[in-house]
Amino acid sequence: MEPVLLDAYAAQAATGVKPGTIRQWLRRGRLIHHGYDRQGRALIDLRELRARSAQRPSALPLTEAKRPRVDPMD
Repeated sequence: MEPVLLDAYAAQAATGVKPGTIRQWLRRGRLIHHGYDRQGRALIDLRELRARSAQRPSALPLTEAKRPRVDPMD
């Protein structure tokens, strides 16, 4: 199957993964680098990114119930 190659910004629009995260995953070898486009941006495979992003833990913010309580009197 042919890879669907996108730059980090187009990949963010398709998956919601931030370009900085994509670049980190490329540097760390968690994604395969597929060359560069004409503007010099790294190209990645959309299918590979979707598979990788499904493995990462959710980055949801803590709810009030999960936040540690801080007593202002301490």
